[in-house]
Amino acid sequence: MKRLILAVALMLGVTAASAQNFAVVDSEKIFKSIAEYNKAITELDELAEQYQEAVDAKFEQVEELYNAYMERRETLSEASQRANEENILNKEQEAQEYQESLFGTEGELMQKRLELIQPIQQKVFAAIEEYAAAKGIDMVIDTAQNATMLYYSKKADHTQAVIDLLKTK
Repeated sequence: MKRLILAVALMLGVTAASAQNFAVVDSEKIFKSIAEYNKAITELDELAEQYQEAVDAKFEQVEELYNAYMERRETLSEASQRANEENILNKEQEAQEYQESLFGTEGELMQKRLELIQPIQQKVFAAIEEYAAAKGIDMVIDTAQNATMLYYSKKADHTQAVIDLLKTK
């Protein structure tokens, strides 16, 4: 009986010793606590709105060309119809390429986003790593927009501590 109790105690001790220390943070809350980040987001939103207006204007031109063509289509020769249709398709393709150059994965808005947001992200991730190393934390879990996080104890949430660390830098 003593052997069984000793074996169970030893197994529990090994299990407890191998347990990992973890923390939970809300990166969205951390980012929103940084004035520089909020300013960058506002700037990106304004830029996106300007770009969208420019793209909309290009597509409106295509629509105007198409409507004008449809009104006079019956009076045009077949060659003129084809030329108008090609012109409209070219303008539409130009508008789509313009839209992609602004909003695409390699577009101007993404480049500006990387320019403004990436340094802030690096600063936040470095602070999280520094905090975790200082507190002996093995794993940090981000709860921002994570629908699979079903439960975590509030004492595991270290968001405010990371925000405080960032404020001291």
